[in-house]
Amino acid sequence: MVVVMYPQAKEEQVAEVDSRLTAMGFRAQVIYGAKRTVVAAVGDRRAIESLGLEALPGVEKVVPIMKPFKLASREVSEENTVIKVRDVTIGADQVAVIAGPCAVESREQLMEAAQAARRAGARFLRGGAFKPRTSPYSFQGMEEEGLKLLAEVSEQTGLVTVSEVIDEDSLERATAYIDILQIGTRNMQNFRLLKAAGQSNKPILLKRGLSATIEEWLMAAEYIMSEGNQSVILCERGIRTFETYTRNTLDLSAIPLVKSLSHLPVVVDPSHATGKRELVLPMTLAAVAAGADGLLVEMHPNPAKALCDGPQSLNPEQFLQLMESARPVAQAIGKTL
Repeated sequence: MVVVMYPQAKEEQVAEVDSRLTAMGFRAQVIYGAKRTVVAAVGDRRAIESLGLEALPGVEKVVPIMKPFKLASREVSEENTVIKVRDVTIGADQVAVIAGPCAVESREQLMEAAQAARRAGARFLRGGAFKPRTSPYSFQGMEEEGLKLLAEVSEQTGLVTVSEVIDEDSLERATAYIDILQIGTRNMQNFRLLKAAGQSNKPILLKRGLSATIEEWLMAAEYIMSEGNQSVILCERGIRTFETYTRNTLDLSAIPLVKSLSHLPVVVDPSHATGKRELVLPMTLAAVAAGADGLLVEMHPNPAKALCDGPQSLNPEQFLQLMESARPVAQAIGKTL
């Protein structure tokens, strides 16, 4: 259930609703929107109805949420969630571009990638410090040293950092260095990690699982939000199908569908979705046209020497072309890049 407050409701009136729900044993969360505030409550519907909340000052209505994902549901908030990190946002009218190498390999490599991303107009820097790989013999990342390099390069370039965490230990370590914590496709249903992420104070970029349905993906977001962290960014990165010519199959229909079901921002990763450098640009344009709130693009100063995912990584010149090509598409749907 959500208790919708009038736009002019006072803070003490919101607090009274929250206090009454909490005292009765319900899990309540206050969600502040640009236009109005709602109090979301998880518990027995009939018990909530018996509290007479609609009679309290400042309360406009009490609305039951029928979807299994409660806090992530569009029923909780008609407004799109906009997540602000430093001076940039994800979910507003500007398409957020997150670019950088799959893995942090050295200070020089990361700085060169960051400078190229910045020159092209990106405001976010991605780089993996912890790398969950299919093979135990593949490069596993620089771990905390990689996190330190990301923080150092961010300080020098002003780019907001995004990096993956793979367990509770890496999450705790990354929190001290990284702006946005990514939970990858293999961990989308790692419920202990999701709960730990929900207790952090960092925005979480949650990738869709290899074979996850949209409802399973939104329920994973619900795990994070139910622990108190409302700053969740959903990332469509392709799903596993019978097709073998691409690494995965990019589900572009998920963008408008998820945005109709949820208020959370949706970004797209065309690099992991296709696994092929020549497909990243056309899928980027398609994702922007479909209404994506952001892009997650792999870009390496020298893809031929990349320790991870070289075949799907753009070089700086190709990334600049991508940005220039995507701008008019964004403008055509009323956004900027």
